[in-house]
Amino acid sequence: MQLNYKEFGQGDPVIILHGLFGTLDNWQTIAKKLAEENTVYIVDQRNHGRSPHVDSHDYSSMAEDLRQFMEDNWIYNAHLIGHSMGGKTAMQFALDFPDMVDKLVVVDISPKAYPGSHHDIFEALSSLDLDTIESRKQADEHLAQSIDDKGIRLFLMKNLTSDKEGGYKFKMNLPVLYRHYDEILDSVRGDDPFEKQTLFIRGEKSKHMEDEDEDEIKKMFPSAEIETVAGAGHWVHAEAPVELLKLVKNFLA
Repeated sequence: MQLNYKEFGQGDPVIILHGLFGTLDNWQTIAKKLAEENTVYIVDQRNHGRSPHVDSHDYSSMAEDLRQFMEDNWIYNAHLIGHSMGGKTAMQFALDFPDMVDKLVVVDISPKAYPGSHHDIFEALSSLDLDTIESRKQADEHLAQSIDDKGIRLFLMKNLTSDKEGGYKFKMNLPVLYRHYDEILDSVRGDDPFEKQTLFIRGEKSKHMEDEDEDEIKKMFPSAEIETVAGAGHWVHAEAPVELLKLVKNFLA
């Protein structure tokens, strides 16, 4: 598994992992700011972006992907930042390979299992006839029939790329992600807690992290701090980048 990535800056390494349906570009603006003091790697996780498409998709495998990525790039210890699905990958990695993690930042996700909330999105994306679509506008009009939020549609359509043979294709491996959706929703697990410094950042308007999650978080990450970004939803890095960056920089300093 050779993950696609971009690298910025110099200094202590920071690795950033995107969420479901995302790509490394979702975090490029934040990465460039952090690169003023660090070497920052933004990574496409398996079955996303330009990273390999494979038949499996679970957190143990994605944690192993990250271990291999770090060893391939001569990184023996790094700060990790993960959002949503990427946050769960980062948590699983910290539990599996604690010696390879310095500080851990988890953005708007808890270690618990979640009920499914993306079935409408999967079905809408699966219903796109990529061979006959002639423009992004046409794709947007089709998705709008079942996805009201234009911001979500624009985010999802970042996965569309022109096919040399005509029409469009997805950068992500949509069939495998849908088939393994239950594993994406699953909890992270570890034999021992991750004792090092950990920061959980949640959006005030998001329902992905609830007050009652704190006991489970502290059980697995006993040194965890939890910060709430006012006015932000689940995509904290897009909705409140200045506030997020300030929290992350202070924590990593």
